[in-house]
Amino acid sequence: MGRVVMLVIGTLLGLFVLFNFLLPMVMGLLKVALIIGVVALLVFVAVTVVGKSSRSS
Repeated sequence: MGRVVMLVIGTLLGLFVLFNFLLPMVMGLLKVALIIGVVALLVFVAVTVVGKSSRSS
């Protein structure tokens, strides 16, 4: 009986840690990675446009 109680408490604690700490941290990291990717894409497009316009002139 004690093993079952400890298993249930451990499972609930694991779910608590997962949903309150790990998932928000992963979502924050993905949000930062998405922002960095969008900024890198904009820089790439700007450099490509400036490079093509200066080469053709």
